[in-house]
Amino acid sequence: MPRLIQPLDTGDPLGPLPQEFAAIMRPELPSLIKEIGMEVTRAYPEYARLLNGPNGTSIRMGVEQSLSSFVDLVAEPSAPTVLRDDMCRRFGRFEAYEGRTMDALQGAYRLGARVALRRAKKVGRSYNFSPALMLSFADALFAYVDELESLSREGFLEVQAQSDQQSEAVRRRLLHLILSGRPVPRSAIAELCEQTGWTLPEQVTLVAVRAPAGLDRISADHDVLIDPGDPQPHLLIPGPMDDARSEMLGRTVPGGGAAIGLTVPTALAADSIRWARRVLELVDAGVIDDAPVIHCEDHLVTLWLLSDLALLDQLAERELAAVADISATRRERLIETLRIWLDTRGTAAQMGELLDVHPQTVRYRMRSLEAIFGEQLTDPESRFATEAVLRATQLRIRSGQSLN
Repeated sequence: MPRLIQPLDTGDPLGPLPQEFAAIMRPELPSLIKEIGMEVTRAYPEYARLLNGPNGTSIRMGVEQSLSSFVDLVAEPSAPTVLRDDMCRRFGRFEAYEGRTMDALQGAYRLGARVALRRAKKVGRSYNFSPALMLSFADALFAYVDELESLSREGFLEVQAQSDQQSEAVRRRLLHLILSGRPVPRSAIAELCEQTGWTLPEQVTLVAVRAPAGLDRISADHDVLIDPGDPQPHLLIPGPMDDARSEMLGRTVPGGGAAIGLTVPTALAADSIRWARRVLELVDAGVIDDAPVIHCEDHLVTLWLLSDLALLDQLAERELAAVADISATRRERLIETLRIWLDTRGTAAQMGELLDVHPQTVRYRMRSLEAIFGEQLTDPESRFATEAVLRATQLRIRSGQSLN
């Protein structure tokens, strides 16, 4: 008559399994493996296809290794598990390669554990196993399954991390290609889009980030292209900036220091990032007031006036040639008066308040300006050029530097 096996007295009703329990379990393994295989392939048809494929033998060996290792650990708790660990990680890697989640593999593990527990109950009746022993077995079995799942998840995440790294590298190449500023074969961009699953948008918004700022890549929307390692960090956002994108940008650039370029056709993305970076330069120069996030669209005139400083110098030399030979002090007063007049077209009294001088002084200066500049102040095109030069010059004076 089968003898009664009791759990060891450890003070815990769910204590470790007695080592002799392994001798009872081992003969059950061959038929148990077959039964688990039938149950798993019935519940998960995708595994039936794999078992009948070129990897079927390896999969069966992995299942056998996992069950045998459990029995070995019961017989000898210090038994090595290197082969089992490697096989479980392989299972996880395989799931990742197949493009599946861990759900099916976890379900298969747990289904296998339920089949094994059902078999143990059947054997237990033959050997008169005590309820405490069966509880210990169930506890040890499901703890063991948790360990198998953890090992498989390691392999799964390993492949996923490699895939993510490769995908990010391709996405960075795609970003650089879009921003290259030169005609790029559409087929080259289409190929990278296909590799990354990224849809080429009709419009994009580029965001320049001040270099020391930290970028939280995880907080960025998945369709945002980003290169945090670039000396001039930047983001490409498909489409325009809306409230949701603005909130996302706040999370992605938590320290601020971002300039949002204009929303442009994708082919003009290089212009959008160029303008955004120029805004940051003007912020650093003191021309534009600093803020956590700055919109280029709020400073278009400033960007235009200071877009080509060398050309601005040439234009200023031409437009202000009439006062070049006047003393510096008088020239500054006349130019300031001319700038106020061009800005306001105000009366002598109004201009006097702005200049902090008597209206009669304003009239005197205006007569001098009319005499010096002549038709330059009456011809619309010449007057516009002069006004643009004075506005740009004022911006440069505000910065206190050349902006070159």
